[in-house]
Amino acid sequence: MWERRSPERNPQQASERREETMEKAEIGLIGLGTMGSNLALNIAEHGHRIAVFNRTPSRTDAFVESAGSLKDMVVPCYGLEELAAAIRPPRPIIIMVLAGKPVDEQIAALRGVLSDNDIVIDAGNANFRDTMRRFSELSGSGLTFIGMGVSGGEEGARHGPSIMVGGTEESWKRVEKVLTAISAKFKGEPCAAWLGHDGAGHFVKTIHNGIEYADMQMIAEIYGILRDGLGMAPKEIGKVFEEWNKGRLNSYLIEITAKVLAADDPKTGKPVVDIILDRAGQKGTGKWSVIEAQQLGIPATAIEAAVAARVLSSLKDERQAAEKAYGDMGVEKISGDKAALLKDLELALFAGKIAAYAQGFAVMSGASKEFNWNLPMPTIAKIWRAGCIIRSQMLDTMAEAFGSGGASTNLLMAPAFIAMMKEAHPSLRRIVARASEAGSPVPALSSALAYFDSYRQGRGTSNLIQAQRDFFGAHGFERIGEQGAFHGPWGSGAGH
Repeated sequence: MWERRSPERNPQQASERREETMEKAEIGLIGLGTMGSNLALNIAEHGHRIAVFNRTPSRTDAFVESAGSLKDMVVPCYGLEELAAAIRPPRPIIIMVLAGKPVDEQIAALRGVLSDNDIVIDAGNANFRDTMRRFSELSGSGLTFIGMGVSGGEEGARHGPSIMVGGTEESWKRVEKVLTAISAKFKGEPCAAWLGHDGAGHFVKTIHNGIEYADMQMIAEIYGILRDGLGMAPKEIGKVFEEWNKGRLNSYLIEITAKVLAADDPKTGKPVVDIILDRAGQKGTGKWSVIEAQQLGIPATAIEAAVAARVLSSLKDERQAAEKAYGDMGVEKISGDKAALLKDLELALFAGKIAAYAQGFAVMSGASKEFNWNLPMPTIAKIWRAGCIIRSQMLDTMAEAFGSGGASTNLLMAPAFIAMMKEAHPSLRRIVARASEAGSPVPALSSALAYFDSYRQGRGTSNLIQAQRDFFGAHGFERIGEQGAFHGPWGSGAGH
């Protein structure tokens, strides 16, 4: 399936000619879709010869022709044997194909042409549990497996992504030079790092995407308040985000939000955002981050709310039927001083983002213990500072907080973030309350607030839940200041 060849080419002859006339490639890549093509060009542009293969030969030809001045750094291959022969051993080969079964099929095909110490690198959005399985399956085969998270979209792949590597440290050292060269840079530091064994890289990428879900959802919720609660037009809202991007909210997602809201549709002349159907898609990484958080027993409520909001958005027909059933109640206009409200909205979004990051890092910390990865939290924060979708100026402060040990239990406990949340959480509280009264849904922001309130409450309300559990199931409870398990004086009514 994967080694479809162009009938006019003879891979063996091409390989022999290459041995005679061309320097071997340092790395290979399979899958010349948009991400694969951009990553290959990035590698070539940084002076590393790359051998490429695509199961459709015409795609390979088209890629080489489009490479322009980089063509001499690209070695086109039309079969897997030819690809293997074109790369200097030990051969690292990046796979950029659809996640799931296609990756397993490609690995199976490569096992027939690769040699001991060669490295298979899955750079797609894989489920980290699949990565762990593949790492285990290849153990003892002579081949090494790397699961590599790549963030930054098409632009990042071409000009510098954030790269999260999981595998053996030895295999990382073989590809470190190439990967650090092509990665994004923050003040000269490469945004690429080895994070741990087997699925560590893909897990960190999964949580990155979970935080991304929460960040995007909270931005959308603020947009909804500005649009419906304040009656502002897209371009006016875009200017608000543009201004916010100059301050504490400076980040890639805020930057592109301003640009999106400023854009007009060439076909209708209307703002682009106004002609887009309100039904969001997803590819699974957000859902995986929520599942793993639940499996680890770590609350990630803002991320969960964001994933649920996307699912709810997909129920367009049901939502329209519900609007008809309940009447179009709309969103009430929010009155008051506009400048003060905008300031509250900015701080509310800031507080929500901090809570989402805190949850994401807490999940990674839990997974690090569960899977014996020893994930380097300061390094993760550092490699997210440029290239990736959730890059923001806040990550520099996060890196410092984790590096100093101030965030060893939770990011919310780092002195710098305690100060930030003390300033920002009153605004988050006011915005959630006003949005609720106006009928403007803010599931991620309200979940972030509830998480913060629950986390900072020394005595919560779960004592009542424990009493209930003991009443109907004799589960027992702990008493304040006493050791052991106790039962309540429920009498004969218990269990009924």
